[in-house]
Amino acid sequence: MALVDVGMFVMQVSLAIVAASITTTSTQVAADQASLLQPQAKPNCPDRCGDLTIPYPFGIGDGCYRQLPEQNHQFSITCDQSTKPPSAYWTSAKRWTSAKVRVTNFNISEGELQIMSYIAKDCYDAQGSRTYRTTPLLRVDPPFTISSRKNKFFAVGCDTYAIFRGFRGEEELVTGCMSVCTTLGGVDWESCTGVGCCQTQVPHGLKNRTVRLSSYNGHKEIWSFNPCSYAFIVQDGLFTFNTTSFELLNNIQELPMVLNWDMGNVPCEVAGKRSMDYACKANSKCANRRNFTGGNGYYCQCLPGYEGNPYLGCQDIDECSAETNPCENGTCLNSPAGNYSCKCHKGFRSDGPWKCVPSPKVNNTSLKILLGISISVFVLMTGIFGIYCGFKRRQFERLKAKYFDANGGPKLLEKLSTQKESLETKAQIFTAEVLKKATNSYHESEKLGEGGYGTVYKGILKDERVVAIKKSKNTAQIESDQFVNEVVVLSQINHKNVVRLIGCCLETQMPLLVYEFVGNGTLYEHIHRINGREPLSWAFRLKIAAETASALSYLHHSTSIPIIHRDVKATNILLDEKFTAKVSDFGASRLVPEDPNQLPTIVQGTMGYLDPEYLQSNILTDKSDVYSFGVVLVELLTSKKVVSFDRSEEERNLANVFVSAAKKGMLNPILDDEIVKDGNLEIIEKVANLAKNCLSLKGDDRPSMKDVERELDGILLQTLAIEPGVKSHSSAKEIDHSLESSSSAFVVKVGGEDEGDNTTNVTSYDVSMENQAQMLKPFDDGR
Repeated sequence: MALVDVGMFVMQVSLAIVAASITTTSTQVAADQASLLQPQAKPNCPDRCGDLTIPYPFGIGDGCYRQLPEQNHQFSITCDQSTKPPSAYWTSAKRWTSAKVRVTNFNISEGELQIMSYIAKDCYDAQGSRTYRTTPLLRVDPPFTISSRKNKFFAVGCDTYAIFRGFRGEEELVTGCMSVCTTLGGVDWESCTGVGCCQTQVPHGLKNRTVRLSSYNGHKEIWSFNPCSYAFIVQDGLFTFNTTSFELLNNIQELPMVLNWDMGNVPCEVAGKRSMDYACKANSKCANRRNFTGGNGYYCQCLPGYEGNPYLGCQDIDECSAETNPCENGTCLNSPAGNYSCKCHKGFRSDGPWKCVPSPKVNNTSLKILLGISISVFVLMTGIFGIYCGFKRRQFERLKAKYFDANGGPKLLEKLSTQKESLETKAQIFTAEVLKKATNSYHESEKLGEGGYGTVYKGILKDERVVAIKKSKNTAQIESDQFVNEVVVLSQINHKNVVRLIGCCLETQMPLLVYEFVGNGTLYEHIHRINGREPLSWAFRLKIAAETASALSYLHHSTSIPIIHRDVKATNILLDEKFTAKVSDFGASRLVPEDPNQLPTIVQGTMGYLDPEYLQSNILTDKSDVYSFGVVLVELLTSKKVVSFDRSEEERNLANVFVSAAKKGMLNPILDDEIVKDGNLEIIEKVANLAKNCLSLKGDDRPSMKDVERELDGILLQTLAIEPGVKSHSSAKEIDHSLESSSSAFVVKVGGEDEGDNTTNVTSYDVSMENQAQMLKPFDDGR
């Protein structure tokens, strides 16, 4: 018999937290409904407490429940008539507040009991002092154990670790989990994996359990949105972590959990020989269950074809009374032995007890009629399918048109029609079908990279052009006017060292962006020799740095509307076959308005490259790009990763280490040995000094990108005089157009796959460059 009244109980606890899903076939549903009509309690004993059916071996009152040797009251239930509706309590369990445990369900066929179990809570005030704490205890005696298959252990909170203790016989078992998060926005609401919520399995065969909660930092850092932690055992499937869990758990005292029960502590083979106390009655069978304490218990189930209470005796199921006739082409005949058979109609013969098949002597007229009906049905279904396909096709076309309008398609067409630029620089509008074919339906083999903002695919257009197509995730709504202006502006960027935006597709929910394809990997891959990339000589590194500075200087100073990239890093600098640098990934970039004070923004970028002044003020300036470029220079000089947990805590942030070493005049130990051998020390010192200036804490103390470009051009010319053969980068004068319109950035960002995509969105920080590394420290005691 399946669990009863789950939906009603779920509504009583919390519709937002608890959800039950029971899926059965129609035959099973009919059997369950019929079983409720069979006697569930002993004769002359009450069988209900309020809305809950009390099945034997449980019972209300003396003589109505099963008594086990030396454990006379284990199955005793009391009914509290003072509540509405009346509530059933199980008095044999022990817990921290009272001896009564509320019972909410029974599952006879599996030997299971559903009870309400207290939640552990641990609360603090804003100063980190504990204000409230509960440590629930539950102890059950044989033959009951806490189900490991039907329960899970959860801990919920952002500064939380929970310890779960229990005993299996005399053996103590300890488990638990921890959950940590620093902001409400950082909580992973779609899963329970340790960020706001953690979970673990419940050990087998436990007789009791104690849940203890504690905190690492007294919830001080996260008190405003999470002053309390919670831990509990709950029936599997009845708790889902979501955005309302913090609030709702604060108002709930109990959640449902499942206990197993056995009939004694011997297996079926032994129990069946004890006719005096054998629990399984007529038309039932015995099922073994390991109790993990050195023995085996058993419980009872009805035989197939029977229903009711196996501890009182099961009754035959009348399969023939079901709404659907189980005998197709025949008459159902019920058998009292828990079975049924089929009497076939005229023209059919038996093929086994439950199947009727056409007889070989069936009249040809009948066959023709059946064939005609079949053909008619086939034609009808084909017509319906054709109409359905046409409807779906028209629906899809309307959806594409809806997305095109919502994403600013008409406005973009209007702006493009008024542009005087050549076809090479004018943004193209692609259809969704064209890009789908170009990427082989976005096949996995065409994927170039994936990150927090979306995925990049390689595509080949009809004219054989190879492009990179960015497919963004549906993470945020965009303003169509902003996006249109952004596409027009970025498509006019025509600089040798900037990846060009070719066009876009507006027929999808989130627009797709099409860029030129650059196929020799990223600067990050070459510096750190990933995917078999060859190391770069010092002269080539200096050339790439100068070309990158030229691109950024162009974006800052040579366009009518300055553009701040906002995510300058080695993975966003691509290299072509001639090792020409191309700055890419404008997903986080912003167009600078005439009033600089109009550019406060959510902090966005990659840890290790972020400007500390930008972190503190939330004000984005072109000097933020200068700082990030300084980090890239340090990466070129040292060949070290900008953030690495493999290094000691003091050396975790490369920019901090470099600035400190530069101030002490001790740069040699951190420089790449190959660069020291390959390059001129005087030139290396000039580049290092430039990097140090770029990494100044205050933006006003940093040079502009135009100054950086000018200085690197001079250093490169000096290097070429010493080491000829390295072709100089193109000047920023090699551009065709300036920008004439303004908009805010459209964020479509794909992080570097080799860096682990450390991109972060932060609402507010109060840190300097020194404690940028502190943000990456683990919690005290390593948690």
